[in-house]
Amino acid sequence: MSEQHDITFHSMGSDIRLLIGLPLLRRAHAPAAAAWRERAYIEDFAARLSRFRADSELSVLNRDPRPEVPASSLLRTAVRAGIWAARSSGGLVDPTLAGALERAGYASSLDGCQPASLEQALAAAPPRRPARSHPEQLWRRVSVDDRNGTVRRPAGIEIDTGGTGKGLCADAVAHHLRHYTRFVVDCGGDLAIGGVGAQLEPYEIEIEHPLTGEAIRTVRVSAGGVATSGLNVRVWRDTDGGFAHHLLDPATGRPAWTGLIGVTALAPTALEAETLSKAALLLGSPGARRVLSEHGGLVVHDDGDVEEIGPLDRPRAALTLSGSAA
Repeated sequence: MSEQHDITFHSMGSDIRLLIGLPLLRRAHAPAAAAWRERAYIEDFAARLSRFRADSELSVLNRDPRPEVPASSLLRTAVRAGIWAARSSGGLVDPTLAGALERAGYASSLDGCQPASLEQALAAAPPRRPARSHPEQLWRRVSVDDRNGTVRRPAGIEIDTGGTGKGLCADAVAHHLRHYTRFVVDCGGDLAIGGVGAQLEPYEIEIEHPLTGEAIRTVRVSAGGVATSGLNVRVWRDTDGGFAHHLLDPATGRPAWTGLIGVTALAPTALEAETLSKAALLLGSPGARRVLSEHGGLVVHDDGDVEEIGPLDRPRAALTLSGSAA
């Protein structure tokens, strides 16, 4: 594969990796300098939108009792992405579950913590069923006003941008790198891929099995987004001695056990792929087949069986991004 700069660092509670080819414009930064610039952007993005930091913009918003709160361009973009994901998934990928996540045991970062055994969690899990949207659709009561620079929501509704933030961040960095021959932005499993060089020589993306960690499929991607959602990375013992994880059923506010333990989705952008992968996992097998059929994906069932869905090997269309998170 042609020359590219490769950097890995830790942020957003995950490993972040940037692969950057050669600049297409004379005024563009050298790949190494571009990598450090994007690392600073990602770390700033993470700090400003973390619900685990009391001083973050997101935490300040969630504590504010006013129904309309001034918000930066970045925070407004992140909230808008969460609303888009909720609308696109029929309310399954819901940004208003911050309180429910805390009650489930995810009140502080689990970064660096050893996950509980997924096999044991599956053995102790309740009967499988698809997740459902919250009957009150609280996310519909959240809105962004760019003219006034505010976020509106009833007091008491706390927002979590973590579900879509990594995809949004990957797409923003991809937008910054659009003038390089090729690039991969990997924000903890949410990937944005592009560049004219990648059209000629696609990247090979390995998909890992959530139970064994072994590579179960290699997908060739020249442009667009790839995202994986799974139960293996963040699963823990709850206060009742059972098991919990971070993918909640909005209708109950409890961890969803749907018969799937991992989903990888392909889509035109990382944000869309992230949304599709979470929606598919929350829906379980029949729903996953429906939502992944257009762009392609892969699901892993509770028993470890792997199922491929849709056009995994079809050449991808060029990545098109209309803007960037500030």
